[in-house]
Amino acid sequence: MEKEKVERIKASLRAIPDFPVKGILFWDVTTLFKDAEALHLVCGELKNLYEGLGVTKVVGIEARGFVCGAILAHELGAGFVPVRKPGKLPADTVRKSYQKEYGVDEIEIHRDAITEDDVVVLHDDLLATGGTMVAAYELVRSMNPKKIYVSFIVELEELDGRKAFPDDAEVSSLVVC
Repeated sequence: MEKEKVERIKASLRAIPDFPVKGILFWDVTTLFKDAEALHLVCGELKNLYEGLGVTKVVGIEARGFVCGAILAHELGAGFVPVRKPGKLPADTVRKSYQKEYGVDEIEIHRDAITEDDVVVLHDDLLATGGTMVAAYELVRSMNPKKIYVSFIVELEELDGRKAFPDDAEVSSLVVC
C-alpha cells in the first residue's frame, strides 16, 4: 500500500494511555470508523488484498472486527461469521480460552459456521500480542477449511504478535505502528 494511504490511516487512529488498565496503550479504531474517507480507504484496501482468492466466509472478531469484516464479506460476495464472547451465540458453539495482555478471556463460534469447502478470512481491527486471533485461528482451523487468511487493520510491531501464529499462517496488516 502506498505510503500516503498508510499515513492517512495512521492519522485516523487515536492512542489512549492506561486503557483498559494502567500500563496499556490502547489504539482506538473507532476514530477511523467514524471518518468516512478513512473507513472507505481501509475497506477498499482489504478488498484488494482478498479479491480473487475464492473467499467464501469472513470471520469477524467481537466487536471491532465486525465493522470491516462485515463490509469485506459484502464486497467479496462472501458470508459473514461472528466470533463472540461466551453466551452471545444462540446455537451450538465451540469455545477457546486465551491469554490477553491484561488477563484471560474466551471466545466462541457456531459449530456449523465453517465447512471444509470454505476459504476464510479471519478479520480483526488490531494485532497486539495475538491471543484473541490465534484462539480464533485455532477454532476455525479445527473446522478444516480449505484455506485461512488472517487480516488486521493495525499491527503493533513492538508487541510481536505475529510470532504467536503458526509459521504457515498468512497474516496481513494494512498499517504497522
